Amino acid sequence: MEIKEIQEEIKRMYLNKDRERGIFATFTWLTEEVGELAEALLSGKKESIEEELADVVAWTLSVANLEGIDIEEALRKKYNLSSNEKGRIP
Repeated sequence: MEIKEIQEEIKRMYLNKDRERGIFATFTWLTEEVGELAEALLSGKKESIEEELADVVAWTLSVANLEGIDIEEALRKKYNLSSNEKGRIP
């Protein structure tokens, strides 16, 4: 599954709730998940780290969806990725 596909699935599942919540509340949830990731990293529990990383990515995609940003394209621009590296993060 490529990043764009994941972003579209997050949009399909959560965009209405995210719009109701608004950008600042959605961003607040993202920062809360980053804090939970920090706790998971400190615990060293791989399962917890995986879950919290997934939450951080999902909430980041929600923020991007609210702002109308294609994360895959943003990553490609930011890290000078060629189109044949589509969906890959450096």
